[in-house]
Amino acid sequence: MARSHPDPDAFIRGHTALERPALVPELRLWMATEYLPIWQATEDWLEANNVDPPYWAFCWPGGQAVARHLLDNAALVTGKSVIDFAAGGGIASLAAGKAGAARVVANDIDAMALAAVRLNAEANAITVDSDGSDWLAGPPASPAADVVIAGDVCYEREMTARAMAWLRSHAAAGRLVLLGDPGRNYFTAERLEEVARYDIPTSLQLENRGLRQTTVWRVHA
Repeated sequence: MARSHPDPDAFIRGHTALERPALVPELRLWMATEYLPIWQATEDWLEANNVDPPYWAFCWPGGQAVARHLLDNAALVTGKSVIDFAAGGGIASLAAGKAGAARVVANDIDAMALAAVRLNAEANAITVDSDGSDWLAGPPASPAADVVIAGDVCYEREMTARAMAWLRSHAAAGRLVLLGDPGRNYFTAERLEEVARYDIPTSLQLENRGLRQTTVWRVHA
């Protein structure tokens, strides 16, 4: 099992900087400003201690799209409970909180990601709870919520199948389920309804193009 860095706050602050994401300038996040240094730093630690790669240090297009959609349509979450699956650095969670959600829970199985969520929440004076359990593994179940959000979860075949089944189970329970995706390899639009589309500047060090067209979908059962 992957472990966190012994001083996650120091590691994050030492290898990232507070930056405003391109599509969501209302928020500031601790993000990597240079790709290779933080990745190498984490790889060095990974070699000795089995720490996950620092996906949390980058503001991926799917999360940015969901965040933008929530800020532009605050009524979707105002006064409601929101859970953010595979939250990474938590940009969508922060947007939900800023839009007036009554409670936001950011979930990620990477302890470093949850440390980043906490620091990002502090930087924006937004309250976000965290949950490090594997919501796809069954009990303990994810917290009750009115709205379920997720971004960029369709990287791997098995992960995509499990995540989509989980998201559809929430839709079947009557919850609003929103997914942001820039056309990842295993994404399909089956039983999804497009609600917004954005062109998001991206780094060529992380993506295969400088601009990713990213869609926010409503997931149906």
